[in-house]
Order: sequence, then C-alpha cells, then structure tokens
Amino acid sequence: MINETPKGEPVHQSSTENLPEFSVSEISRLLKRTVEEAFPYVRIRGEVSRVNRHSSGHCYFDLKDDKAVIASVVWKGNFDKLAVKPEQGLEVVCTGRVTTYQGQSKYQIVVERVELAGLGALMAMLEERKKRLAEEGLFTEARKQLIPYLPQIVGVVTSPTGVVIRDIMHRLEDRFPRRVLLWPVKVQGEHAPANIVSAIKGFNALKPSGVVPRPDVLIIARGGGSFEDLLAFSEESVVRAASASKIPLISAVGHETDTTLIDLVSDKRAPTPTAAAEMAVPVLRDLMGALIDLQSRLLRGVSRDIERRKQALSGLVRALPRTDAVLALSRQRFDAAAERLRGALNQNLQRHGTRLARSGTLLRPRLVGEEMMKRRDQVSKLDARLHRAYRQCVGEAAHRLSVHTRLLEGVSYRAILQRGFVIVKGADGIVRRRASAVKSSEALQLTFTDGQVGVIAGKGLTKQAPPRRKSRGPSKTPQGDLF
Repeated sequence: MINETPKGEPVHQSSTENLPEFSVSEISRLLKRTVEEAFPYVRIRGEVSRVNRHSSGHCYFDLKDDKAVIASVVWKGNFDKLAVKPEQGLEVVCTGRVTTYQGQSKYQIVVERVELAGLGALMAMLEERKKRLAEEGLFTEARKQLIPYLPQIVGVVTSPTGVVIRDIMHRLEDRFPRRVLLWPVKVQGEHAPANIVSAIKGFNALKPSGVVPRPDVLIIARGGGSFEDLLAFSEESVVRAASASKIPLISAVGHETDTTLIDLVSDKRAPTPTAAAEMAVPVLRDLMGALIDLQSRLLRGVSRDIERRKQALSGLVRALPRTDAVLALSRQRFDAAAERLRGALNQNLQRHGTRLARSGTLLRPRLVGEEMMKRRDQVSKLDARLHRAYRQCVGEAAHRLSVHTRLLEGVSYRAILQRGFVIVKGADGIVRRRASAVKSSEALQLTFTDGQVGVIAGKGLTKQAPPRRKSRGPSKTPQGDLF
C-alpha cells in the first residue's frame, strides 16, 4: 500500500510503522525543550493588545503586528520592576524567553523587560496619559494653590550632587535668605519616580511644629536633559503625588522648552530652577524699598489728613458765636436766681421759726412724763411675754433632743455590742459579714463592748445557713446592715 505526503511524494506504509510512538505529554515536553533551546533569549517588537492583569498578580497580553500574534506573560514578581508597563496600543520591544504552554498547545514569551519602541511610542504614551489625567481634572486651575509671598522654609526635591541645588541656594541667598530643606532624590532612571513620590509625601507628612518643620513651599527641580531623561517627571505616580500635595509646589524641570506632566499639575511652573527660586521669595532690597515707600506715603497721607482736619476745625470755630454772647443770658438768669434765693431763704427761716415756737408751747413736763410711763409699761409687758415664749421654746427643744438621743442610742451598734454581739474585722480593716469570707489562719480583730481582742481563724468547714422559707403573707423589708 502506497500513501502520499502533503507534497504529493509517495510514502510506503511500511516506513511509517517504524516511527516511535509518543504520548501527548511526552511530545509536549519535547516541543517545549526544543523551543526553549532554540530561542533561549529574544527581543520581539510589536503592538500591545488584550492586556489582562490577573487577580494573582500576573499580567497577560498579546504582541502583534500586521501578520501575526504571540501571547505574552509577565510574572507577578517581575511586573513591578518593569520600567514601562504594558498598555493597550503601545508599541514596545519585549525581552524574554520563548516557551510553550502545554495545557493549550501554544507557544508564548515570558517577558522580563519592556521598552518603548522609539520616540513616537513615548510621545503617544505621554499624550494618552495626559489626556486621561486631564479628564480626571488634575490639571484644572481651580485645584492649584497660591504660592506664599514670603515662606519661612523652602523644601527642595532634586539631586544633591548637581548644579541645580547650588543655583537655587545662590538665588535664594541673593534675593531673600531662607531656610532650605533638601530631600535628595534620583532625577532620572528606573528608581527616580519612586524617589520623587517618597520626597513629596515625606515633606507633606512633616508637622509644622516638629523637630524638622514642614516647608511652606516645595521646589521640584532638575537640569536639562533629553526627552527620555525627563520621563520620570511624567510618571503617573509622580503626577498624582504632586496633585495630592498640601504644600504649594513649584516645578522647574529641564529648560524652558521642555514640558513634563508635573509642570501641568504643579501650582506654579518655572522655566528653570533659578526662576523657581525667584518665584519662591521676593527680593529683600526691593521689599525694603517698597516698605520705605509705603511708610513715606503713609506719613504724607497722615500729614495731609491732619492739615485738612485742622482747616475744617478752623472753619467750624469761625462759625461758632463768641463766648460772651453765649454766656451772657445764662449769667443774667443766674444773677436773678441768686437774688430770689436770698429772699426765699429768709422767708423759709421765718416760717420754720414760727412753727417751732408754736410746737414748743405744746410741750409740757407732765404730758411728757405720762407718755413715758405709758411706754415703759408697754415695754415691761412685752419683755415678760418674750421671756415666757423663750423658756417654752427652749423646753420643747430640750424634750425633742432627749427623745432623739434615746432613739439614737437604741439603734447604735454599741447597744448591739452590749447585748452580746461582736464585730469581726480582718487585717485589712474590712468587716467580715459571712463565715465564708474568713480564710483559714487569717488574723482577725474582735470588737466587744469593752474593748478589742486579736484572734487567728482556725480550720473547719463553713456551714451554710438553711434557706429561708418563702412567706405567703405580705413581704417585709429585711433588716439593713448595721455596719
């Protein structure tokens, strides 16, 4: 029997019968080994599509061009280390190992590094990110804060070894010396975004009255560089951290022609780091000159106002009548009243003298004596009544006091002790009301009616009192504790 191959070449059946037989798992392992040995490490360029970040943390996506598609996977442990994260429609170059997935009989690339494929892809990625963040409102003017006119402390986020920090320090020293806090960061490279985010959040976490006080304004600065060098300042995490900053923020990244996303979200954008320092503080000499000018204007204004008021007062004074004319009528009335007062006093004195003489004729010694005797008898009677009422009140109070004293003695714990009872107290001074509260060998103090005795509690079983029978009659209120 003769078969044909796909090319039409005849193949004898006897030759196929000598081929080795494999199981599905065996042929899958052989294919996996062959593929991994043939492509141990490759770089593949393509467009990202169908991105899926699984709940396990792994990221699955496809790399495609106009003719083919290859499945790609980034394991969870490597995803956070990627400088560029896979995004839909992004053109990238992926570096990794080609392998097979036996469960579905397909091959895939295990990605270990992702790079953008050219400047155009970078621009497209930034433009898409800018559009997305703008739709969230991160770049609106309403969210921007005012830069304080004269901050006490200036915070700077930049590299400690570059010329940027020296330029900022020199400009602040020339214009208006202020205290500067530097948070050193990397301004480019893989770890730069995380450093910048940590610096912004760290400055905001400081307390105004702490050992290291919180700055009044922040300057995020970097010198010039290529488009790729400034990418750290366009990372989404950096933009969001700058947007969430409670401290007013000035961005000074690159040269005047360079624009990053942090420039759009910052409260103020400076073309250079030196210009950022100029925006942060005013010029001391200009400020002093302005203050002197304002002081001069204030003094001139006060002088003019005083002069104007003097002139107004002089005009009002000229309109007032003379003092003699104002007081002449009052003086005349006073003189007339003084004359009338003198005559009225004499008349009043004569009138009261006449009344006194008439009253004196009515006063006789016999009438006065009789009136005094009458009043004395009335006083004696009132005094006797008062003494009787006082003695009666005192007697009633003494009787009530005696009754209450006998009642108090009857309910006193000392009367209870006289009837044979004893107060039992522990070493802590607390009364032991139950036998169960006394511990074996405990030191006790027994109080009798005539003194106290110390004893030691012996060993023995505590007998419980038998339960009381419930009374069918009306309930009675139990006797309270006397102690």
